[in-house]
Order: sequence, then structure tokens, then C-alpha cells
Amino acid sequence: MLKIYNTLNARKEIFEPINDNNVNMYVCGVTVYDKCHVGHARSAVVFDTARRYMKYRGYKVTFVKNFTDIDDKIINKSKETGISWKEITEKYIREHDYDMNKLNVKKPDYEPKATDYIDDMIELCSKLIEKGNAYEIDGDVYFRVKSFQEYGKLSNRDIEELKAGTRIEVRDNKEDPLDFALWKKSKEGEPGWESPWGKGRPGWHIECSVMSSKILGLPFDIHGGGKDLIFPHHENEIAQSEALCGCQFAKYWMHNGFVNINKEKMSKSLGNFFTIRDIIKEFEPESLRYFLLTTHYRSPLDFSEDKLIEAESALDRIYTLIDTMETYKAGKKGKNLIDEVSSIKSNFEKDFTEAMDDDFNTAAALSVIFEYIRKMNVLLENKPDKESFESLKNQFNDILKIVRSTFGIAAKTPEDWFRANLSIPENELFEKINQRNEYRKNKEFDKADKIRDELEEKGVELLDTPEGTKYRARRVH
Repeated sequence: MLKIYNTLNARKEIFEPINDNNVNMYVCGVTVYDKCHVGHARSAVVFDTARRYMKYRGYKVTFVKNFTDIDDKIINKSKETGISWKEITEKYIREHDYDMNKLNVKKPDYEPKATDYIDDMIELCSKLIEKGNAYEIDGDVYFRVKSFQEYGKLSNRDIEELKAGTRIEVRDNKEDPLDFALWKKSKEGEPGWESPWGKGRPGWHIECSVMSSKILGLPFDIHGGGKDLIFPHHENEIAQSEALCGCQFAKYWMHNGFVNINKEKMSKSLGNFFTIRDIIKEFEPESLRYFLLTTHYRSPLDFSEDKLIEAESALDRIYTLIDTMETYKAGKKGKNLIDEVSSIKSNFEKDFTEAMDDDFNTAAALSVIFEYIRKMNVLLENKPDKESFESLKNQFNDILKIVRSTFGIAAKTPEDWFRANLSIPENELFEKINQRNEYRKNKEFDKADKIRDELEEKGVELLDTPEGTKYRARRVH
């Protein structure tokens, strides 16, 4: 059975959806004021993979991921650039979509924008004021933290020990420093919407409470995001949502770990970040996606170019096997290996599922994948006969479908993968291959070998097959 580590209870729990096999899942998306960095990529790939795996396990998943399109950062960028806040958000939503497509992250079922739900946010504020959980002062609306007795249950913090922390704005007019903004009065020249308290805009936390409940209803199954969102963002979501409805907000809370550089969290505020666009200039996007799956999602992930090179090499092994399976010719004198082949797929599925059922342990699942690549290579080295090879190939294709559908890797053809890794123009390579073939035809083997060696130095391996000379390219870093 699938087990998920639930931040709310600080333990792994058997996953039991609220409504049979229907899973409702909400993940906090990006604030659209700049290009996405590798930390954003990790969250996107982690929850995309979880969604894919749950579908593989037979669940019907409704996946929601929002855009925060009104925020202090957006307003500040608008002031700095002289470009309207709306143009900025529209531009960076397009940039986000481009990056996600490159990483083979599937589109969510719903991608709400905060500004499309302003009326609902105003309504939530009004109801909380009516219940005594919120109050208005001079056009600002605050949530009264001490009115919610369970405040701190997600982050495991004692309300009496809490002080105003990250992203909690300490204002003189608040009843309590811990009270957080539900609605902010617009300053001169800032965007705003009319409300019972004057022109203003929503606070950050209220956005996700409204969008998730409006689309999925309450309670829903899984709420996800990065570890940095546990407090105060997700804590505040729980407080305002459960104070209003008197019910559970979300059943399971999943949080991915940080991407670190030199043991510090990668972030725009620290200035130690790489954008997705930076990385995919030097590496295939699939290498970045693979790298992000090499560590369990809750653990910190140390980023380096060497790790990306390792990811690329691992994908080379997968694509090499795909290519071998597509081109292998079973000889008449091959061995009958049908007994060794017969259980390949069923054993893989058992081991792979066991790994992923353990809180989406992608690192363990990748180990399973490469153990089966090793086994298949051993079987091929033992020269299977036609019947054994056909069985092996059918099982391999089934396994490949599982890997592609759940992990979103090995999505290209081998030709496209190796072509992308070429360090020289393909037409120049073909000229070299043709020249080498001429030398071989004329028995000038020293000259032919010289071309082979020259290409190997550039990361290009030549394979002489009955159909002609093929190549496999590995990027030279």
C-alpha cells in the first residue's frame, strides 16, 4: 500500500483517499515575477512524479497548481521596470510554461490565478470577521491568530513562543504581532480592488485557501509545496480555512526539501540560484529532471554540475539499452533463456512499486531500474535465441512504458537523445563516417582507426552494424 509522510502528523501514513480512488491534490505554485530556478523545478518535478505514480497505481487524480499573480515582488518589479504588473505576470506565466514543458512536467488539471478569485477572497474575509476570527483596521484585514486554538499544529510550534517571523509583517495597528494579513489596503499607485474596507488586494495566504477550496472542496486529500512554506504560509492556510469551515482543510501535507548550493538553500533572495533556462543551455532538460529524482523528495538536494553530468551518463545507459533492444538481431545459434527471461517484468513491477509506495522513494526506484538494466544487459551478452529475445523485448517495452509514464524520463528516441549530445555538427560527423567507410573498403585500416579515435575524443562512439555505421554521442564537458 502507498504510504505518504504526512507533515501534519510527522510520520508515514497509509494513503487512504477521502473519496474512494479519487485523489484531490493542490500544490502551491510560483509567484510570477521572474524566471523559474532549479528550486522551483524540484517542486514541479516532485509533485508531477507523485501525480504520475498515483495514476499508475490506479487513482483518478485531480491536480491543481496555482499562480500567485499579485504580490509585493510583482508590484516592486512593476515600479522598477515601468511595466504594468499584469504584463509582468502574463510574461512570466509564459516563461514558466516553457520551462515546465522542457522538463516534461504535465499541465495541471487546473491552473488558477489569484486575481481571478478576488471576490471569493473578499467573501472569506467578511465571513471570518463575522465569526470573530478576523478584524479590520484602517482598510487592512487581519486574522486573529489566538482565535484558532490549533495554530502551530502543522509546524509543531507553540503559539505562546512564536514571534513574528518570515513574511509576517509587523504593523503597529495589529492587535497581536502574530496576526497576519488577509487583505491589504492599496498604497498610492498600487493595483487594488474595491472591497467593504476600501481599495485593496489579498494577502498571500488567503489566495491558496480560496483557490483550493473553490476548485476541490473541503476537505481535500493532499496539499503540497516546499518545506519553506510550512510556516507561516501553510500554517496560516490551515488557520483561516478551518476557522471558517469548522472542518479539516487537507488530510495529507507533503513538503519537498530544498535544493542547496554550498549547504545553503537556493533562492533568489540569497542570489545563489540557477534558472532552469541557465541549466538547459548546457544540459538536456531531461538530465535536470533525472537529477531532481536522484534524492528522496523530502531530503535536501545538493546541486552541482558534476551531479548533472552523472545524470546525463545514467540516461546514456538507458538510451543505449533502448537502442540495443531496437537493433539486436537474435542469431540461429542463440541460447534458450526463456526461464531466465520469464519473470523479468513481474519482478520489476514488484520491486519498483515497493520502492515508490514508500513515500514516493524515487532514489530507491532508480536503483531498481538500473538493476534491471544490468540484468537485461547480462541476458543480451548471453546471446538469447529468437524466442527468448522476443519475450525479453516485450517485457522491456512494458517496463519502459512504466518508467516513461511515472518518471517522465527516456521520453525521446535514442537517435534524438544521442543527436542532442553531439559536440560536432551532424553533417560533419556523417562526412567522417563516410570517409572512414571508404578507408575500410580500401583496407586502409590505420586511417579508418584514426578517424574512430578522433571521434571518440569528441564523445562519439561508432557502431558497425549490418545496416551500416551508427553513432552514440556523449556530451564532452
